[in-house]
Amino acid sequence: ATLRWRTDEEGKERACGSEGSKSGGAVFSDRVGQGLSMWKLRSAEEGTEVRPSIGAPLRTLCKLSGRQVWEHTLEADDLATEEAVERAREEYVANRRDHGVKHSGDELLRIQCCGAGYKDVVRVWTPLVNTAEANREQSASKDGAAAAAEKGSGAPAKAPAAADVDAAMLGGVQFYEQLQQEDGHWPGDYGGPMFLMPGLVITCYVTGAMDSVLPAPHRREMMRYLKNHANDDGGFGLHIEGHSTMFGTVLSYVSLRLLGAAASDPVCQKARKWILIHGGATMIPSWGKFWLSVLGVFSWDGLNPVPPEVWLLPYTGKSGIGWMHPGRFWCHCRMVYLPMSYIYGARVVGPLTPLVESLREEIHLQAYPLIDWNKARNECAKEDLYYPHPLVQDALWWTLYKFENLLVAGRPLAFLRRKALAETMKHITYEDENTRYVCIGPVNKVMNMLCRWHQDPEGEAFKLHASRVPDYLWVAEDGMKMQGYNGSQCWDTTFAVQALFATGMEAKVHQCVQRAANYIETTQVREDCPGDLEAYYRHISKGAWPFSTRDHGWPISDCSSEGMKAYLTLEPYLGEFISDDRLDDCMNVILSYQNKTGGWATYENTRSFPQLELINPAETFGDIVIDYDYVECSSACLTAIVAFIERHEKKRSGSDGGGGGSKWASRFSRAHLEAALRRGVSFIHSIQKSDGSWYGSWGVCFTYAC
Repeated sequence: ATLRWRTDEEGKERACGSEGSKSGGAVFSDRVGQGLSMWKLRSAEEGTEVRPSIGAPLRTLCKLSGRQVWEHTLEADDLATEEAVERAREEYVANRRDHGVKHSGDELLRIQCCGAGYKDVVRVWTPLVNTAEANREQSASKDGAAAAAEKGSGAPAKAPAAADVDAAMLGGVQFYEQLQQEDGHWPGDYGGPMFLMPGLVITCYVTGAMDSVLPAPHRREMMRYLKNHANDDGGFGLHIEGHSTMFGTVLSYVSLRLLGAAASDPVCQKARKWILIHGGATMIPSWGKFWLSVLGVFSWDGLNPVPPEVWLLPYTGKSGIGWMHPGRFWCHCRMVYLPMSYIYGARVVGPLTPLVESLREEIHLQAYPLIDWNKARNECAKEDLYYPHPLVQDALWWTLYKFENLLVAGRPLAFLRRKALAETMKHITYEDENTRYVCIGPVNKVMNMLCRWHQDPEGEAFKLHASRVPDYLWVAEDGMKMQGYNGSQCWDTTFAVQALFATGMEAKVHQCVQRAANYIETTQVREDCPGDLEAYYRHISKGAWPFSTRDHGWPISDCSSEGMKAYLTLEPYLGEFISDDRLDDCMNVILSYQNKTGGWATYENTRSFPQLELINPAETFGDIVIDYDYVECSSACLTAIVAFIERHEKKRSGSDGGGGGSKWASRFSRAHLEAALRRGVSFIHSIQKSDGSWYGSWGVCFTYAC
């Protein structure tokens, strides 16, 4: 297959010798009878009907803009695609085995968007500069290398001609354009953690929704993914690059069995051996104990308490204990422990099936009835123990463990448990409704789904949850995975826009730029969550940009900042298409996020003290209880404020081509904005390390703050 790239100004003439499109095309195939079953990525409204058979119609604020879901369909035979996909799978296995490359290359997406032979592309290039100039540059480069060699300093690397650099850049830009969806976003694999999918599998099994939510093609690809990411020692890691842990291994083993793998499967045999050699499933950390208790292969008595009654505590800091209220937790921590406390308080557990009974025998060293559950509460394998419990926490769990007996049905304080469960369900419902049942992330997504099923197995809420499960599933050559979010659509699009304009080639891909602008405009959050925000511990969101989609809707400091910068990059080229009022709404959110330290956290302000980490029960995850200041978020907000000031100065002076003479167009004065900048810069200085670097918290080291 060949592609011929054209360089006309609008980038409109693009001929493809192999068949491929932005929205269709077979990307994964298995022989089914005499036909071919294939996976297709569906975006936005094209994927409206991609939902389980039990699912309710999708709710949306934006015609599902940004939604990216994989659909398994039966199509006409396509041998070229079939061979390309099979080759991609084989190459993945070989690269993992021979070179330790554990990440997928997202080949199924690329084959769909660019055609089965996209790696064999031949580009025909028309230089952007005249040949004489290119020859002069090449000659100068050769002369410089020769002179350096004569001096004995060693010839430097040969500098490429400007035309070659432009050719490479435009080739990359036009390839990237092929991956863009019609609604303007760029889709992609946002997988990696190994502890996400097991929660979904267990929830579907317990609720009896396995065949509907995860039909056979999904289960087959999930098993492929799990088997591909087993470590050489038979175990599974916390994430695909991690060493084997009890958390990863037990949950992955249980998932394989629930998905249909036999206990005699070689991968299962090796995983089970790893589990038993390392002490059995009682050594799994607390989050694993939770999911095993839901399934019925662990006792709730073997779990340190997650009492829903903490949601009844006073929130005000004046009470003292209010600083420990879960409403002050980092939102990702808060929104996980919210449904977790409901499930713990209600003792939700699935049916005792023959498979569950078998698993009880397979993963424990002792016979199930003989396990000392009180001892198991604080057991944790050394491979998982990143954050041992401090003594004060063990004392707290012991006290709550004893107190728990007074809260169960028929005991003196049972009324308090009923009140606490009602309170947590109120907040769970609020989260569901305000994210259109997407939820903030995959962990609370499946927990909320389980809670709403427990509330009413036949209810509309459970069906709405089922419809949004596909939003979290991604298919690549390594199999089907559950992503760490419902995607990174807005985040990736904002950076793509800034990168495209950095090349200076935006006019060559005009339609691509226009589509990206449409997505950025559509995805801005237009309203705060309804009702009393303080009562639901929520921050303002009107004007923000989210990480993924508007339907998801949770506002974030750096996403809002990058969204604004992307728009301000687009505005001089496309003209104004977001009003001053909407930009002010975004700036209002950014400024509201600034903490007293001068820095910025993620979704909300820092609401309590670091000492709250003393009650973090998760042995595997640290620094998760409160929302901290981050160098990356602070840097994004500072640069957005600067870009905002520059935009309004140009508009006032007329240097933007508008004639000048206008008043300052923002409701935020320049003095107010510059004061925020000074506080932010002071924070950046305060966290600089002695060697001049800044330690990154989101995988960006060590000069992001520059």
